[in-house]
Amino acid sequence: MAEQQQDNAFMNEGARRTKGRDAQRINILIARAVAQAVKSTLGPKGMDKMIVDDMGDTIVSNDGATILGEMAIEHPVGKMMVEVAKTQDEEVGDGTTTAVVLAGTLMEKAEKLLDDSIHASLIINGYRTAAQKAKQFYEDTADDVSFEDKETLVTIAYTSMTGKAAESAEELAEIVVDAVVNVADKDNSKIVIDQDNIKLEKKSGGSLKDTQLISGIVIDKEIVHTQMPRKTKDAKIALLDLALEVREPENDTKIQISTPDELQAFIDQEEAQLKSMVEKIKESGANVVFTQKGIDDLAQHYLAKDKIIAVRRVKKSDMDALARATGASIVTSIKELSKADIGTAGNVNERKVSGDAMVFVEECKNPKSVSILVRGGTEHIVDEAERALVDSIGAVSSAIKVGKVLVGAGSCEMEVSMRLRDYAKTVGGREQLAIEAFAEALEIIPRTLAETAGMDPIDSLVTLRSKHSAKDGKYVGVNVYAGKISDMKNERVIEPLSVKTQAIDSASEVAEMILRIDDIILGSGKPAGPAPGMDMGGMGGMPGMM
Repeated sequence: MAEQQQDNAFMNEGARRTKGRDAQRINILIARAVAQAVKSTLGPKGMDKMIVDDMGDTIVSNDGATILGEMAIEHPVGKMMVEVAKTQDEEVGDGTTTAVVLAGTLMEKAEKLLDDSIHASLIINGYRTAAQKAKQFYEDTADDVSFEDKETLVTIAYTSMTGKAAESAEELAEIVVDAVVNVADKDNSKIVIDQDNIKLEKKSGGSLKDTQLISGIVIDKEIVHTQMPRKTKDAKIALLDLALEVREPENDTKIQISTPDELQAFIDQEEAQLKSMVEKIKESGANVVFTQKGIDDLAQHYLAKDKIIAVRRVKKSDMDALARATGASIVTSIKELSKADIGTAGNVNERKVSGDAMVFVEECKNPKSVSILVRGGTEHIVDEAERALVDSIGAVSSAIKVGKVLVGAGSCEMEVSMRLRDYAKTVGGREQLAIEAFAEALEIIPRTLAETAGMDPIDSLVTLRSKHSAKDGKYVGVNVYAGKISDMKNERVIEPLSVKTQAIDSASEVAEMILRIDDIILGSGKPAGPAPGMDMGGMGGMPGMM
């Protein structure tokens, strides 16, 4: 007791401190609990989670990053695990659940090594070595994929989406690949893909099969005037970052009008100013106008008389997308508008989607920005379809950038695990045990896939190890649909190499960081972590976690 008081002597009253093995055990407990929260969502047969926030809004998803992002996790180690999912999502767009589950399993294996009196530094060194070797083995196992190999790219997109929007995954996969190929740019020998150039516009109603790719942009706005045409062919498009209104003076200005003639002259001047703006647009050859700002009622009238379509208060992101899709330049001064600034599209029209008017800019030549109109029976289905599309776009983009793919369904993890075990035997010492623990942790992926498919996980792992020990067993994985172990290359389950290597990087680095912590100091009034000896039976009842 006296020693504890001495340790806390430099801290504020009420502050608490947990040191050594207890601190490590608490951190491992939290990391495992977070991983356990999303583990059952892994794979095509994974289950969904329903999250209800304080406002009563509900999210139903099996996307790891979404689930962890919506959970009210307060413990610092829990937040580190959430960062793993966020990093995975931002870097490669897919594999968030894999990264978090792997990180949690690495912590579980580390706990057993700590119980066997192996120092944390030795475990960290072993994990670091194992991570480097694992990435090397993944690369050795990978196959090449080219930008022109559409069939493989569609397979990658389909694999990424299974379990999220499965009933329409094949149609959606083709939409994703077409969208990515459209926005891809070649920079010398490299292919550059900016995923922001693929705009996802959501509208509930219809079904997932009604989701469509637009070779242009969909704007969630309506044409401003009832007398304007609702559609036009061979559109000439002007993009304006200005208001088609009479400009108000920036300083306080007083205008004194003493006679009706002066008032009429003032009104006529305003009308002339608006008319000259519309004339300038007409001279440029534009028959469609999009502006970020407002459009005066009188200007709308003049535009309608000249059969020019106008849409106002368009978001800046949509304006940028329109510029990339149509080749138009965004003009900030009406005086500077010229024919050189005008973009083109084969068709611009207003259509009703689920009762709301939307403007479609379609049939653009070589568009560098495209839209996917996401449909679904309910808002929850549309949201989940959007998340599936985002993951799939990330997976296809990553595959194209790196040019390497792996066979999924746990086959590549099992292959790398087997190779790591062989490598560990050449290392020796206590670090060998950490490398073997890393190899064993990789097996959590095929094991979990087998569990979610209702298969016996132990029998599945035994069969997988046996098959991968043979020369021709490299592609053998868990066939969740057939409920058996089979060659998954023949089943066309393909994943990008970068998804796996990023998961290894994220999971191993967070495990190393957490293992380095041997002292937790909680300032007065801060929520406490779980008490030593707490049961691991789930996330509920965990102080400081949720």
